[in-house]
Amino acid sequence: MFASEGDIWQDILQFNILAQNITVAGFSPLFPDAHCTEDGSICQVITREAEINAALTITSLVHSPAFDLASTYFLIAGIAGVNPEVATLTSVTFPRYAVQVALQYEFDGREKPRDFLTGYVPQGLFAPNQYPQTLYGTEVFELNVALCTLAVQFARHAVLNNTEATQQVQMAFANSTIYKAATKPPSIVECDTATSDNFWTGILLGEAFKDTTTLFTNGTGVYCTTQQEDNGTLEALLRAALARLVDFSRIVVMRTASDWDRPSPGETAANLFLADPPGFEPAILNIMLAGVEVVQGLVNGWDKRFRDGVKPENYIGDIFGSLGGKPDFGLPSVLPSRKRRKRQ
Repeated sequence: MFASEGDIWQDILQFNILAQNITVAGFSPLFPDAHCTEDGSICQVITREAEINAALTITSLVHSPAFDLASTYFLIAGIAGVNPEVATLTSVTFPRYAVQVALQYEFDGREKPRDFLTGYVPQGLFAPNQYPQTLYGTEVFELNVALCTLAVQFARHAVLNNTEATQQVQMAFANSTIYKAATKPPSIVECDTATSDNFWTGILLGEAFKDTTTLFTNGTGVYCTTQQEDNGTLEALLRAALARLVDFSRIVVMRTASDWDRPSPGETAANLFLADPPGFEPAILNIMLAGVEVVQGLVNGWDKRFRDGVKPENYIGDIFGSLGGKPDFGLPSVLPSRKRRKRQ
C-alpha cells in the first residue's frame, strides 16, 4: 500500500521483482509501475494508502491489457494496527472477513445521546448495535478459508522478526489478563480485519469497532487488525470477478501488526502519535519473511495443487451474494431480492 511495504520485497534472494517494470495507466502517480519477475510469474503492485487509492489502482490493474489475471492469486500484504486482546506486535494475521467498520452514521462523542455506548449507529437505524437496514454492499467480504489455511501453513515456516523495543512495549500489558495475547511472542494468527479511512485509536473506538465486526458478521468475525484499504481492494476484485477477469477464490489478505489500536493500561489514546512506533520496522520485515513463504508455496505447488484453484468450502464474496451462494452474514430482510449471479 505504500513505499516501505513495497520496498521490503526488493533485493531479496528468492526472486527478483524488478526484472520487469510495466507502467499501467490509472495507477497512482507515485507508484506508476507493476514490478515483475523476468518470467512474469510473480508481480508486485503498490496501490497507495486508503480505500479510494486501493480501489482505483486495482481497477486499473484488472482492466490493463498487459495482464491476464484469470488464474492469478492475490496476496494483499501490509501492516496494520492490532487489538491487544487478540495478538501482539509484529504478529502476522490472516483474516476470513474484511469489515468496513466506519460505514455508519457518526456522532461526535460529545454530542451522542447519553444512553448510546458509542457514537456509531448502523445505517438506516436510530441506535447502535443493530444490524444496518441500509447496505452499500462493501460492508463485509468473506474470503476462501481453505486457501487461507494453506497460506497460514506456508507462513508458519517463517522465523518472525521481533526486537527488544517491541518486547518492552508488550510488557506494558503484562498486568492485565484481558490483554494476555499482547505479551506473547509474535506468531501467525487467523483473525479478521477492520477497514476505515479514519486512523482510529483508543479503547472506546476499538471496542465500538469490535462490536461492529461481531455484528456485521453475525457473531463469527474476530476483530483483530485495523487498516485503510482492504475493502476497497476487495470490492475492485469482486467487480473484476463478475466480469470474469479474476477468480475471487484466489485472494489472501495478510496483515502484520505494527502498532496497537489502543493504549496500554494507564496510558492515553495519544499512543497514535508516537513518532517512531517500535513495531513498525519489524512488522514491515515480517511482511516479507512470511509473505515469501506464501508466494513460494503457491509457485512451487502450482502444478500439483494451485493451477486449478483451491475450492472454497465456505461462502465467499460480498454481503449481497453477488458471486452466487448465500452469505453466512447479514440479515435476509435487508438483502436485495434480485436474482443472484452464479459463480462460474
